[in-house]
Amino acid sequence: MADDQRPGEFELIARYFAPIAGPGALSLLDDAGLLRPGRGYEVVVTADALVAGVHFFPDDPPEAIGWKALAVNLSDLTAKGAAPEGFVLTLALPRGWTEGWLAGFAMGLGRMAKAGGCPLIGGDTVSTAGPLTLSITAFGTVPAGRMVRRSGAKPGDVVLVSGSIGDGALGLKVHGPDKPGWVAALGKKERAFLADRYLHPQPRFGLAQALQRHASAAMDVSDGLVGDLAKLLAVSGVGARIDLDAVPLSLAARAALMAAPALAELAWTGGDDYEILCTASEREYPALVAAAAEVALPLTPIGRITPEAGVATYRAKDGLRSFAQGSFSHF
Repeated sequence: MADDQRPGEFELIARYFAPIAGPGALSLLDDAGLLRPGRGYEVVVTADALVAGVHFFPDDPPEAIGWKALAVNLSDLTAKGAAPEGFVLTLALPRGWTEGWLAGFAMGLGRMAKAGGCPLIGGDTVSTAGPLTLSITAFGTVPAGRMVRRSGAKPGDVVLVSGSIGDGALGLKVHGPDKPGWVAALGKKERAFLADRYLHPQPRFGLAQALQRHASAAMDVSDGLVGDLAKLLAVSGVGARIDLDAVPLSLAARAALMAAPALAELAWTGGDDYEILCTASEREYPALVAAAAEVALPLTPIGRITPEAGVATYRAKDGLRSFAQGSFSHF
């Protein structure tokens, strides 16, 4: 479509974004949205920026880009024990964008908004000479004083992680253009599973209330289990003792590690999992695990919090392990 045939800004908003807007968007006809937190509730705010060529491949399916853009924010809200209320979108479209691409993006964004109960309430759309860039700010609510922070872990607490770890980082390799040799050793279903875990992360919405009631600290695993745990330990002023053999792996990830055992380090440090890393006291963690099981979201104990500030000890069946780089770096 030629540039002069593309919809203008207001038509673009009406066609692609008004259908996924909520009441607080005021039909996207104003220059601001409106949130009404209930009495006794506080607002939790999180933001993530994604840049083509940095956070996703430029030729990734637009539906997956839209899905992931919101999913990573809703994962943060879940880790805080917050219920999603709405989000705002800033979208910088590069030269050469097409309506087909935008329709796919809006479809994926709308699917995640519906799944998470988090409607669009506003934003901005601009053009750029650079790569596709988008930023989402999402808002959630928690009862006053009940947000789950990173800073609450205490010595003796159990360290737990949801779902399975490593699928996102392995899926990036499976989906990317330069596939390593071990990918060929996987079956079709295993490759599809890992690629989908990278393209369509699944925020663990069902854990929010359980975390709010029982967790002492929590965050999502976006940049790698080892590196994200280091962040939690640093702000809590504690250490940890981790059993790497207890870290949950999917069947597809186990198949990849059988083909190339050295991939274990990538699974532990690679990121893009969007699982929940949390801690709970000895008294509370059984209730936390039980609450997670009720919504079919397994939480696996992988270690204990220790008093030594910032000191994490990692042990596997072959002995102690250390990591030169524990997570993905944005800089």
